[in-house]
Amino acid sequence: MDRPATAPRAHAAARIQTSPAAIPAATPAAILAWLLATLLILACLALGPAQAQAQAAERVVTVGDVKVRLISGLAYGPGKLQKMDVYLPLEPGAQAAPVILMAHGGGWRRGDKSMSGVVDNKVARWVPKGFVFISVNYPMVPEADPVQQAEHVARAIAAAQDSAAGWGADPARFILMGHSAGAHLVSLLNADPARARQVGAEPWLGTVSLDSGALDVPQIMEHRHAKLYDTAFGADPTFWQAASQIHHLTQGMKPWQGVCSDPRLASCATNRDYAAKSKALGARAEVLPIDLGHGKINFELGEPGAYTDAVEKFMASLDERVKALLQR
Repeated sequence: MDRPATAPRAHAAARIQTSPAAIPAATPAAILAWLLATLLILACLALGPAQAQAQAAERVVTVGDVKVRLISGLAYGPGKLQKMDVYLPLEPGAQAAPVILMAHGGGWRRGDKSMSGVVDNKVARWVPKGFVFISVNYPMVPEADPVQQAEHVARAIAAAQDSAAGWGADPARFILMGHSAGAHLVSLLNADPARARQVGAEPWLGTVSLDSGALDVPQIMEHRHAKLYDTAFGADPTFWQAASQIHHLTQGMKPWQGVCSDPRLASCATNRDYAAKSKALGARAEVLPIDLGHGKINFELGEPGAYTDAVEKFMASLDERVKALLQR
């Protein structure tokens, strides 16, 4: 399996010189200092970059009016934006925690894992109930196109699953979530899970798509559309199809919920078409129209009310452990 975290370890090890000629010709004290430094480097390599960073970055923070533990900027690869923030309950539960992994929006070319609309209400709602919440960054256009961005999110899933036991979390109980462009990415993985398996991610429970930026890319590109789609998807119809979830629906997909903005009629129509084609392949898919604008669909999820209740009803249907925690 492809594990990006292993490459930095081998690279760092290659820089350690252990031959006698590499030891500075100095006093016994200097030689001892050199040996201690070498041992420290080797100890860090043995831990692995993810564990070493987690130990260094964990702290208690307040999100909303809730205190949680935060592991910030945890690397899942060598890139500057291959980072994730992990929000944990103050006290581990008696059983391993389910995980909600969130991909932010921003038109595939901007946005950040720490934005308040991405994090605040969701962390304040679900982490105290016993969930682990992970918010993921990924490289932006033009450094990475949307298909490559989905692969980066898949790598984050794989890395988080590898580390889950150390956080008191369950690698088999992941729920994917994303907003706008991030909803496009997690839905692309849900439509064709082989993309995620290729980089080592294991199956997840289901996916919540918050007003996806695109479910049928060719349909968008062949009609009048915002310029941001040209920046993201270019002019090649072959790539449009490669990046289009509706063209990659496969049997064996996990359950999918498409939240759509009722005021944006095209959004709900596309979600319904996508859900119908998913069901035709034997998958479970449902659409949740919400009378909120595109941004508020993201920001208000987690606030008490019918909207959050409806998303939680879908989440609860995925797993009995998830259901029990949501009822707390």
